[in-house]
Amino acid sequence: MKYLQKLGKALMLPVACLPICGILMGIGYLLCPASMQGGDITGFGPMVGIFLVKAGGALIENMALLFVIGVGVGMSDDHDGTGGLAALASWLMITTLLSTGFVTTLFPSIADNADKTLAFNKIANPFIGILAGVIGSTCYNKFKSTKLPDWLSFFSGKRCVAIIAGVVSILVSVVLLFVWPILFGVLISIGNAISGMGALGAGIYAFLNRLLIPTGLHHALNNVFWFDTIGLGDLTHFWAGETSADVSWSLGMYMSGFFPCMMFGIPGAALAMIQCAKDNKKKVAIGLVASAAICSFICGVTEPFEFGFMFLAPGLYVIYALLYGIFTVVTVLLGFRAGFSFSAGATDLLFSASLPAAQKTWLIIPLGIAAFIVFYVVFRFAILKFDLKTPGREDDDTDETTVKLANDNFTEVAKIILEGVGGKENVASIDNCITRLRLEIKDYTAVDEKKIKSAGVAGVIRPGKNSVQVVIGTKVQFVADEFKKLCK
Repeated sequence: MKYLQKLGKALMLPVACLPICGILMGIGYLLCPASMQGGDITGFGPMVGIFLVKAGGALIENMALLFVIGVGVGMSDDHDGTGGLAALASWLMITTLLSTGFVTTLFPSIADNADKTLAFNKIANPFIGILAGVIGSTCYNKFKSTKLPDWLSFFSGKRCVAIIAGVVSILVSVVLLFVWPILFGVLISIGNAISGMGALGAGIYAFLNRLLIPTGLHHALNNVFWFDTIGLGDLTHFWAGETSADVSWSLGMYMSGFFPCMMFGIPGAALAMIQCAKDNKKKVAIGLVASAAICSFICGVTEPFEFGFMFLAPGLYVIYALLYGIFTVVTVLLGFRAGFSFSAGATDLLFSASLPAAQKTWLIIPLGIAAFIVFYVVFRFAILKFDLKTPGREDDDTDETTVKLANDNFTEVAKIILEGVGGKENVASIDNCITRLRLEIKDYTAVDEKKIKSAGVAGVIRPGKNSVQVVIGTKVQFVADEFKKLCK
């Protein structure tokens, strides 16, 4: 669980880049419908619109790459950029070795299997990005101090990290070469099985769609229900101007349930997160989840919200996915029908409302109000009841921001702390959060808490046998920098 929470924190930086991009795209689509619906782009307004769409899409469409760098750097000791470089090397290797063109060169028979081809077409996804980030950061943490023989000394230390990450990535690619298409094929089979279950099937699909977002495997189900993998194509038939009379299912049923959840449910959940955040971190929570909620409402880009908490509180994410399933069943049964060509935000709702398959779009108001209330109540209850670490509630986010360091001679403070933990030989790793110096030590018996406190710090916490946290306050970064210098 702690590893997942660390991963969640590492994702905060790349996720923070996404909300403004989604908002830009939503505004751009409003100014330039042709960018979504097709047609000529003429006039100043549409030109500005297409400019904004492309600007926002530059990051949204390369979200996986943001995760590569964010996780690679964020999970590396000292947040060293070498971990990010190793992660990028891993990403390039995996996505190249598992690209459709290369895989079909190795195994030409795959080209004749539509499901397997589709699997490798979707290999450059956020899951692979996070995986590459984990590979890069793990290789950095384990091999950054590696000493090689003299004739290979140039590659010692940090220089060998990207090389080792590359070797690991080759092995991972071999495993994924066989595992990835199997997983994809299983999900397509599941899609086939639930396609004839009516409203319940639509709900199961919506639940699995959200649940699989972290892995990128939701693309398998999307291609079953939205496109023509098995002859359904809910999205393609909807935007082709057809109606339910032209197909064998209620057209739009596999898209409609996402609208109340993305437009109103996420803002409700965001409000719950903000209210549950610790007082000194409410502004941070507002900055992240409120902007993500606006992004979701306007154009249905949900990743800034989802990746902001899915690893911090995975149980809550399962509940979140379940709410999508429930609202999809309700939406289908009530007869609300709308479609999207990008995602289920207000922009797509506006454009799809004029299409022949759209039905009872006015229901978005009562459905939206219900989604807002339900998401808000469920999220607030779960967060408080189970003390979930959503944004603004992490263990290190306490009132220690008000702590004042008694001595502003940061070098002297660092020296005393180092003495108190048994010297640099006893320090395994150094990190810091907003207020604490976080140390991993080798011999816990060598730690002298009284000596550490004599540096003028607010306190010493021992969360584990080999962990020491020194409460310093908001000046912790200056102490940490001096501490790292002394340990070199």
